[in-house]
Amino acid sequence: MKKHLITISDLSKNEIIEIFKQGKVFKDILQRPIKKIPTLRGKTVGLLFFEPSTRTKLSFELAAKRMSADTINFSASTSSLKKNESIKDTIMTLEAMKIDIYVVRHPSPGVPAMITKIIKGSVINAGDGAHAHPTQGILDAYTVWEKFGDVKGLHIAILGDVKYSRVIRSDIEIFLKLGAHLTLCTAKTLMPNWIDPKVKYTTNIEKAVKDADVIMGLRMQKERQDSAIIPDEIEFNTFFGIKNIKIANKKNNYIVMHPGPINRGIEIDGDIADSKHSVINEQVTNGLATRMAIFYALFQG
Repeated sequence: MKKHLITISDLSKNEIIEIFKQGKVFKDILQRPIKKIPTLRGKTVGLLFFEPSTRTKLSFELAAKRMSADTINFSASTSSLKKNESIKDTIMTLEAMKIDIYVVRHPSPGVPAMITKIIKGSVINAGDGAHAHPTQGILDAYTVWEKFGDVKGLHIAILGDVKYSRVIRSDIEIFLKLGAHLTLCTAKTLMPNWIDPKVKYTTNIEKAVKDADVIMGLRMQKERQDSAIIPDEIEFNTFFGIKNIKIANKKNNYIVMHPGPINRGIEIDGDIADSKHSVINEQVTNGLATRMAIFYALFQG
């Protein structure tokens, strides 16, 4: 594995599968009474979150601690950035503390890649604007891989806010790399122009989910939308929300996913999120295991 993980393109297909296999090992370890292992003993992981996060931040922090690493938590709201210190000077201050791995989330695309130029350690992109979220892509693909035994040939329908999602780029890249068939379904105003030509698009949810093995919802990214791009959330849910009435005629062995946090009644209805087909909570568990596997791969590298 390369020194940094900024996008899925930093990984080969074989490296992704190795992360999956190692993630399965760590997931088994997490079922034990004693869950801690010494793999990263003596290493320091810096958690640099320049915007709010619950699942990703806690997952990375717990993954580092489960592997016996020391952690440093950085919060932009209580840092010298409030005193007009530049990001570069902030990073150089942290670099003086001899951090080995930086986990970075930032609202602006490109900041994790920029940090790789000024530090000696490794950088993991934990989400940069609407650009990428590679570890979410890895855990999503791992969840599918674990459930079906393989990803190749599966039909995956992704519904919701495609345009402003940082998850979608990483999910599209990893699922295509692993041989899945993708269909996106959303309002035309929520479709960007960068979508890979191998990905299908429809505004008809019944058509999108008809043969889908996996149905994934994407959160409505209200904080990134700069205008009223849909009439209202109720109308969006009517036409594009994951609802029982929309997937009533589906085959029985599909799974429902969502990277979270979910907006019940907008991109997904509560009865679907809590149904037997839902693996949303399992994605959280898999996020911990796969992030441990990513730390392991970087450390081994």
